[in-house]
Amino acid sequence: MADARLAAVKMLLKMENSDSYSNILLDSAFNSSELSEREKAFAAALFYGVIERRLTLDYVIQQNSRLPFEKLDSAAVAILRAGLYQIMFMESVPDSAAVNESVKLCKKLRLFGAQGFVNGLLRSFIRNGKKISWLGLSVPERLSIEYSCPQWLTEKWTEEYGTEKAVAALKASVGKPPVYARVNTLKCTADDLIKQLADEGISAEKYPRLENCVKLNKTGDLEKSRAFRRGMFHIQDISSQLCCLTLRPVVNETVLDVCAAPGGKSFTMAQLMGNNGRVISMDLHDMRVGLIEDGAARLGLRIIDARQNDALVYNAELPAADRVLCDVPCSGLGVIRRKPEIKYKDAAEFAELPQIQREILETSARYVKAGGTLVYSTCTLSRAENDEVADDFASSHPEFAPIVQPVPYQGAENSFKRTYFPDENGGDGFFTASFRRIK
Repeated sequence: MADARLAAVKMLLKMENSDSYSNILLDSAFNSSELSEREKAFAAALFYGVIERRLTLDYVIQQNSRLPFEKLDSAAVAILRAGLYQIMFMESVPDSAAVNESVKLCKKLRLFGAQGFVNGLLRSFIRNGKKISWLGLSVPERLSIEYSCPQWLTEKWTEEYGTEKAVAALKASVGKPPVYARVNTLKCTADDLIKQLADEGISAEKYPRLENCVKLNKTGDLEKSRAFRRGMFHIQDISSQLCCLTLRPVVNETVLDVCAAPGGKSFTMAQLMGNNGRVISMDLHDMRVGLIEDGAARLGLRIIDARQNDALVYNAELPAADRVLCDVPCSGLGVIRRKPEIKYKDAAEFAELPQIQREILETSARYVKAGGTLVYSTCTLSRAENDEVADDFASSHPEFAPIVQPVPYQGAENSFKRTYFPDENGGDGFFTASFRRIK
C-alpha cells in the first residue's frame, strides 16, 4: 500500500493549498493514477480519515513534539497525520507498518531531515499507550479535539441544541457515513432491488423505518452496477427522502424544485407522483442542470423539466405551482461526515447565508398557488439558518400558515419545523419547515 499512502499524502498537501472539495480532488487524482481498486480504497479511507480527524491528530502531534507545531514542515505534518491516523483509527494496519511506511514517505518526498523526527514521534506515541491527555481543557475544548470539530461549532451546537444532542451529533459526525438509496418504484420493489444488487455482489437491506429506502452496506462502484444503469435506484440520504415526503406531491400536480441539483429530491418526488404531472427542477448552473437531465433519463422520469434558473430572482415564465420545494444553499453542517472539510471553515463564512436563504424563500413563495404547499429545507444544524429563517417568514407572511405535514416516520416532531439529527435516524442532519398559502 506504499503507493496508496503516497497518493493520500499528496492529496492532503493539495487540499491544504486549495479551496477544492475533497471528493472533487479525490476523483481528479484517481482518474490520473495507476492505483489498483484496493489501493484506491485504502488511499481514499486514509485521505478522508485524516481530513475528518485533523484537529485530533494535530493535538497529538503537539503533545508529542519538542518543536512548535507552526515550525514543522507542512509535508512532514501531512505524513505525521497520515501515520497517526493509521495507528489510532485503522485497525487493519499494524503499528510497525504505519511507522515504517511514514519514514519511507519522508524519503519519497525528499524530507531526509524529517525521517528521525517522524520515526521518533510515532514510536513515542505508541510506546506511551497511544494515550491523549485532556488535562487543562474545558468541556468545549475537549469536545473540539475529541471529535475534531472547531470549538466555535461545539459551542454553537451545545448552546442551540443542548449538551446531549450536541454530543450525539458530534459522535455521528465522524466515521464512515452510511449510504442509502431510494428505490425507483416505477421500475421495481425494494425486494427486487436487493436481489439484483446481491446478484452483483453488493450487500443491501431494507431500512425498517422508511418504506422504499434501502441501506447499502458493501457498495463497490455502484455506478457500474446493472441495477444502477437500469435506473432501479438513486442514492439519497434518509433525511433528504423525508424532505420529499414532507412536501407530499401527488399525481398530476405542478411541482417546483428551485435549488435542485444534482436532482435526488426531484427524482423521488416524480416517483411519488407516479410519473404523472410536472416537476420543474432548477439550478443556477447549466452543468448541474445536465446532471439532473442525465439522472432523470436513467430513471425513466419523463415528467422532470430540468432548466437553468436563478432562485434569487423571480421568474414570471414559471407557472404557479401546487407545491414548491425550497432547499436552499446552506453551511452544510448536517453533512460534515460526508464533506469533512466544511467544519474547518471560519464561522464568518456562513454569516451572510441567512439573508440569502430568506431572499430565496421570499422569491419561491411567489410561485405557490392558493391552497398550495411550500417547504423550506436545509442540510444544516444551525438555528440562524433554520428556525430563525422559518419563523421570520411565518411572522411576515400572514398569507402563509405554518402546517404540520405528517410523514410516515416514527419520532418526527409534531411541528411545522422539524430538525433531524444524524444520531436519531442514521441519516444526515436536516431541517424542514412547512407552510400553506391560505390567501
